[in-house]
Amino acid sequence: MGLNRICVFCGSSPGRRPEYREAAAALGRAMVRRGAGLVFGGGHVGIMGAVADAVLAAGGEATGVIPRGLQVRELAHGGLTELRVVDTMHERKALMAELSDAFVALPGGMGTLEETTEVLTWAQLGIHRKPVGLLDVAGYWSPFVAMLDHAVEEGFLRPDQRGLLLVEREVEPLLDRLAGWRPAPVRRWMERDET
Repeated sequence: MGLNRICVFCGSSPGRRPEYREAAAALGRAMVRRGAGLVFGGGHVGIMGAVADAVLAAGGEATGVIPRGLQVRELAHGGLTELRVVDTMHERKALMAELSDAFVALPGGMGTLEETTEVLTWAQLGIHRKPVGLLDVAGYWSPFVAMLDHAVEEGFLRPDQRGLLLVEREVEPLLDRLAGWRPAPVRRWMERDET
């Protein structure tokens, strides 16, 4: 699968560990080495700014998508290849998904969690056929992954649906898995496995 653009969901905060910013920068550099552009939320702060700065410093393309309300509060990154301004958060997420060939979530807060679960839900429903990955920096995403595994155990998520999420602790293995990903046939969400 060609990864021309990767959408990165991540925090507008730097978090408490330096590993988060380091991983964001490493991801940005690795994307450029592989010829992939960045699509992201358009901000210059936190992990979001770190990944964009790394992409730009390595000579790559960074496309930001930001709601007008956040742009006017001076949160928009000033040096991007392209900044698209939209009216709502819903438009932001839809445009980011449309522009991207894959999704990666770095550490982040409520927005990052919401964006990640939404694109996973879209994949589950067959709305898109693109890979979704977590870069589990310093075990940040481990509780979320455990929650998904618990949902499988309790019968709220099928194993094939859980398999829509690719999880790695290092950048290169995650990008390899995204590049090699092939979509499985979409089943109705209530369809049961035959046993």
